[in-house]
Amino acid sequence: MLSAYWDTGWKLLKRVVAIGVVIMIWEILPAAGMIDSRSLPPFSDVMQGLLSLLLSGELAKHAMASFHRTLLGFFIAVAIAIPLGIFMGWFKRLEKIVDPLMQICRNTATLALYPVFILVFGLGELSKVGIIFWGSIWPILINTIEGVKTVDPLLIKAARSMAMSRLGLFMHVIVPAAVPAIITGLRISATRSIIILVAAEMLGASAGLGFLIFDAQHKYEIEKMYAGIVVLIMLGMSVNYLIVRLEQHLTRWKGTTGTA
Repeated sequence: MLSAYWDTGWKLLKRVVAIGVVIMIWEILPAAGMIDSRSLPPFSDVMQGLLSLLLSGELAKHAMASFHRTLLGFFIAVAIAIPLGIFMGWFKRLEKIVDPLMQICRNTATLALYPVFILVFGLGELSKVGIIFWGSIWPILINTIEGVKTVDPLLIKAARSMAMSRLGLFMHVIVPAAVPAIITGLRISATRSIIILVAAEMLGASAGLGFLIFDAQHKYEIEKMYAGIVVLIMLGMSVNYLIVRLEQHLTRWKGTTGTA
């Protein structure tokens, strides 16, 4: 037990030290004049910019707008992709019919379609949520299909030999075995949703972290621009951590723990 805590603490310490080294280099290089501080200000200046955004309430306004768009688009994608992926993964004939269209859709550059979404839905919230949904759904859907298709056939045969119902088979065998693949899709989609959000908010938005970064760059408020980027990095890391914790909880039956 003690050794497990020691290993966890040591891993955490190594990560903190690695991040600390990067921050130290970031602080030293502009301060020493090795990098133009007008293009990369010292980390301490960026933190001052972040503090001013926090105290003014500007960061909260932009963050809430971004959270609303990202969560709405992402959760709609999750709600549709996982059930549809399980259904398509189980009925392989349907998956073969739909797969060519699915491959065309997922290989089309998401941001290249954003002007289409604007033409159809306008510059309002619907186009932004729609493009986040479009970019997020494909990794979840494809990983869910693959997770269901690659379930060990021995598990299915064993469940059927015990006269398990089809619903029981799905709930107790297919879905739990496909969870790791589904979680992988969620992690990819969560990252994509943040990237798409930033790009979408740089065009036709009046609030959001993407708008904050673009507006600060346009006004040459470089510290605020980097402060917005730091917030996005923290958001991405937090989302990744939460999904990893979810995976650990859902796959505790495996007797192993995942890593972030």
